[in-house]
Amino acid sequence: MANLEVRAICVFCGASTGSDPLYARAARELGTLMATQGITLVYGGGNAGIMGTIANAALKAGGEVIGVIPDYLVEREHGHREVTRLDIVDSMHERKRRMFDLSDGFLSLPGGVGTLEETFEVITWKQLGMHAKPIVILNTKGYWTKLDEMIEATIEHEFAAPPTRELYSLADTPKEALDRLRAMGTSAAPSSSARL
Repeated sequence: MANLEVRAICVFCGASTGSDPLYARAARELGTLMATQGITLVYGGGNAGIMGTIANAALKAGGEVIGVIPDYLVEREHGHREVTRLDIVDSMHERKRRMFDLSDGFLSLPGGVGTLEETFEVITWKQLGMHAKPIVILNTKGYWTKLDEMIEATIEHEFAAPPTRELYSLADTPKEALDRLRAMGTSAAPSSSARL
């Protein structure tokens, strides 16, 4: 199985910094690593919270940063005017589709319900066979552990098939997250006949 050449990664993350400085620290480290490895950051286009932290770190390290933001969120999420490219779109649906099209893989950092929804959507699309791009979740300070347990519960209670756990991978550090994205390669998604 050939490994995926990762040129651009879509990062889902919050417009807040959260309750622990570790979240912002991990975002800065990830943004710096992506830039130094020549990986384009595709993200939600904001300059607030974790979004702004990762974008600024990547820019500071000389990386390319593409932001995608709906016009009605430019003020609320402080649309980042210093990124390499800022695409202003009409809707959240268009934002997510554009981010998907621009990216070779997905990486979720801590965030709120919007980040949860974005993460679940790309996992669901992969389950349905709509893409085979790698999905990695950066589990800083165990933030995503309960989500992982919830997915395990869907399998245990037979609302989802066992291959569901192979749709994504958890990582503890930014370096591990990037390594896992590459290692996951372009393996095919489980059959769309798997229960949702």
